[in-house]
Amino acid sequence: MVSRLPRVERVAFLGNYVPRLCGIATFTRDLCEAVSTEAPELNCYAVAVTDRDEGYDYPPRVRRELRENNVDSYRRVADCLNFDNADVLCVQHEFGIYGGPAGAHLLALLEEVRMPVVTTLHTVLSEPDGTQRRVMREIERRSSRLVVMAEKGAEILRRVYGVPEGKIEVIPHGIPDIAFHDPGAYKVQFGVGGRTVLLTFGLIGPGKGIEHVIRALPEIVREHPEVVYLVVGATHPQLVAREGERYRLSLEWLAEELGVKKHVIFYNRFVTAEDLREFIRATDIYLTPYLNEEQITSGTLAQVFGAGKAVIATPYWHARELLTEGRGTLVPFAQPAALAAAVGAYLNDPELMRRTREAAWQAGRGMIWPAVARRYLECFEAVREEAREPARSAFAGWNAAARTYDLPPPRLDHLVRMFDGTGMLQHALFTVPDFHHGYCTDDNARAYILCCYLDGLGTSTREQCLRGLGTRSLAFLVTALHRETGRFRNFMSFERRWLEVAGSEDSHGRAMWALGTGARQARDPGQRQLSTEWFVHGMSVVEEFTAPRSWAFTLLGLHEFIGANPEHRAAKELREKLMSGLVELWHHASSPDWPWFEGSVTYDNARLSQALMLSGRSAGNVEAFRIGEESLRWLVSIQTTPAGCFRPVGSGGFYVREGVRAHFDQQPVEAQAMVAACLDAWRLTGEEMWFREARRAFEWFLGRNDLSLPLYDPASGGCADGLHVDRINQNQGAESTLAFHLALAAMNFATHPLAAEGL
Repeated sequence: MVSRLPRVERVAFLGNYVPRLCGIATFTRDLCEAVSTEAPELNCYAVAVTDRDEGYDYPPRVRRELRENNVDSYRRVADCLNFDNADVLCVQHEFGIYGGPAGAHLLALLEEVRMPVVTTLHTVLSEPDGTQRRVMREIERRSSRLVVMAEKGAEILRRVYGVPEGKIEVIPHGIPDIAFHDPGAYKVQFGVGGRTVLLTFGLIGPGKGIEHVIRALPEIVREHPEVVYLVVGATHPQLVAREGERYRLSLEWLAEELGVKKHVIFYNRFVTAEDLREFIRATDIYLTPYLNEEQITSGTLAQVFGAGKAVIATPYWHARELLTEGRGTLVPFAQPAALAAAVGAYLNDPELMRRTREAAWQAGRGMIWPAVARRYLECFEAVREEAREPARSAFAGWNAAARTYDLPPPRLDHLVRMFDGTGMLQHALFTVPDFHHGYCTDDNARAYILCCYLDGLGTSTREQCLRGLGTRSLAFLVTALHRETGRFRNFMSFERRWLEVAGSEDSHGRAMWALGTGARQARDPGQRQLSTEWFVHGMSVVEEFTAPRSWAFTLLGLHEFIGANPEHRAAKELREKLMSGLVELWHHASSPDWPWFEGSVTYDNARLSQALMLSGRSAGNVEAFRIGEESLRWLVSIQTTPAGCFRPVGSGGFYVREGVRAHFDQQPVEAQAMVAACLDAWRLTGEEMWFREARRAFEWFLGRNDLSLPLYDPASGGCADGLHVDRINQNQGAESTLAFHLALAAMNFATHPLAAEGL
């Protein structure tokens, strides 16, 4: 068994897969099984390319399916691979098995996956058309290694496509380990005992050149009447779909016309690997009379060659490499007389055939599947090592956390500018407050949370000045609660007129979150007491809510409130109901490919996961905590680009199940939610990866994003309102600026000995 480094734990194999009837399907299955057998501790699974609506009855090894002609399916599978944390993706490539022009749909998947890609090229075109060349160049660019099965393939990659030598691996086509033997004992089962068996195997089609063997048979059987020619394999399914069995029937008619019908036996079926081994064992001479030299790989040739059979082939590329130095015979294309002469040479000289067979068998020992699997494992380890992230400081615990870079200093000028005597204004035109849209509870709730936490840090005069702003935010929240309905209003005009009787359930939840935070975190006793009383007032209507995010926001507030009031029975009962509601949503909507609470991923997404993790851990609900953590892992996986930057689901369409993720417009509130959720996951689990993900999301503000443009403005202390496909939104509104400063406060708390939760 190969000694394998522990860093490669999961390998995904993408390609056609049995029971689909094609050579690529068989190869993908055989490679996946061989690697798994050689390294049983490795988690190997397959993603099958499916070409029909009804699909196939795939074996358990196939974990996911990719719809050949549905480009959205490629993107969804990429998300799944990222969520699976596959260490390496091994792609089987052949023009024609992927959708789009020249299989270009595959590029949609390769563009999104974050793990190293090893692509095995089953065909390497020496004269590609323009589209094929472009697709190949993109595959090369997005692959860490290109595997070819013959030196000719490597030569074409270098000469035609300019692929660097170091990116090319030559690994032979794998074959089963068949012992060297005399074929006589295996012939009886096929009714050809005592006869000389010629064999051609594989999916049948015009390019196989079988008609030229049949034309050679009259000359062969004239001298050796015991000869029988077995043609084993089904007609290629695509050929059957186009023209039925016309080609096979033409072969049967030709054999009858030439008087050799009794010397030709057709086995018109797709044989199993076990049946094929029996046919090979019964064979004396294997014939591959292909008509096109640009056959870079032939699995059937490799298998029969490695079994130690005498092989006669036309000079296609793979045959030229294998059948040298006395290991077989090459004959010109489409020349029956040459085929007849080559067969006669072996049958008339048994010693020549024995030497040829032994030479082939010995050469084939390096092609058996265990040897090939070891070569692939070495390749996987190499590309994983190359892709490994630079070493980081270990984070042994919360209080021992080490910052690996300097956070920007808080600059609160713009936040202060956005306040007036009423509260925090919603919008800004660039850096200038926009009076026209007035105020909202959502933003004043966020502002109060920020003021509580910055007051807790208490490190600068500027931060301490926020205590006064916190008082104004809290006063706004108190006024927002409509005492008759028990609901928080959301929007207030600049003239201080409420514009609604009740705001959204989400705005109510945010107000509860802020008040719960104040009940626990506010340093001023009067603010703590007022926050506590108004939190209790706002609890009464929450049970009627149906919006999942209102549940999550309220749960975050309950987590804080119960932390300050651990014996509050009504708060604990409400926590249990809301937590159960999210768990029920999860069970109703989630699946292995979609571990989420709803049929779409929309806004403030990480808050659902964060609320369940915090509430589940505090309440001792193991299932709720597990769901929170699993959903957050998936959210991380779909919101990280191959380049390693955070990419929140865009508000310009969101991400609907079975649909395509919107990449833009990216909102700061999503980055802030991810920072907070991942830091809480880090605190609760001790896993270092969560801190790295929090930092990745925070760096989105600083320019580690799709456009490499910073959204945080250190000159004003404000934050841009979003990232569009071609620019940032230069307005610095309340929500966005608060999102940055809440994220910054959370990151600062990551090195603070009195670190708080739930920012």
